[in-house]
Amino acid sequence: MTKTNTYLRNIALITACFVSSILTHSAFAQDLEPRRWNALPLGTQVIGAGYAYTTGDVLLDPALNLEDATVEAHTIITQYVRPLKLGTKFARIDVRLPASFVYWQGILDGEFASTNRNGLTDSRIRLSVNLIGPPASGPKELMQYFKENPVNTTVGASIAVTLPTGLYHADKLLNLGQNRFVIRPQVGVLHNWGLWSFEFTTSVIFFTNNTNFFGGNTRSQKPMLAAQTHLIKRFNSKTWASLSVGTGTGSKSTINNESKDDRRNDVLASLSAGYSISKRQSLKLAYIYSRTTRLIGSNTDSIALGWALLL
Repeated sequence: MTKTNTYLRNIALITACFVSSILTHSAFAQDLEPRRWNALPLGTQVIGAGYAYTTGDVLLDPALNLEDATVEAHTIITQYVRPLKLGTKFARIDVRLPASFVYWQGILDGEFASTNRNGLTDSRIRLSVNLIGPPASGPKELMQYFKENPVNTTVGASIAVTLPTGLYHADKLLNLGQNRFVIRPQVGVLHNWGLWSFEFTTSVIFFTNNTNFFGGNTRSQKPMLAAQTHLIKRFNSKTWASLSVGTGTGSKSTINNESKDDRRNDVLASLSAGYSISKRQSLKLAYIYSRTTRLIGSNTDSIALGWALLL
């Protein structure tokens, strides 16, 4: 195998990492996205698709009189990623378009009840810039940089905006969309040494008001703090694996100026593996474990499979 083909395989492995934000039935679900800050060479583009299956328990406000609530979700994600050059820095823009098929059931006012929602969930657009790291360049130049710098560090920043494009009914409590914008600034560090990488990302998540919340109310929400870390091992030019841990806390809400005791505190863990099936295509398989430490939230398990194509 030539050096160019080996490098393309490594890039293809990087591109299969986007199927991570798959708990779309929850407005507070956190991304666990290994290899988030890897540089993609100029002149390339990535398209991808993913599927995730999620099941678990949903813990709602006791005032709703809904007990033993469970959820089962099938989520399909499509994504487009394009690297850019801002001055001498690497940047990239990515767009994510998800759809979900979700079924809830539980005991409502002492009787069994169930409902389902099928349709689009909220889409997301994100702009990222690597502030420290390899200079913006094409595949050959980037390959030479990593050859000369086997130990290297990247520091990046991004801004992600989730758009209210998902299915939403104001007369229903359970929805696929949030009917509001979610703005997420992020800062991350990636350190590579040999076949190992360590990555850390921290975020602040801001929510605009939902002025058409259930019952004709207005819901506002305080920011949420989130962090995630990943330990990644590359076994060869075709295969990698990662162990990820994340947490999110905050997001106490107010409905019509009445404060609610619904602050979130979620803990997530994930095992992921990627495999390059050709020099331009790759697959990713991930298991995601999510638990809440509060009385309100969700306890779910997910399996996700992603495919990516380097153009």
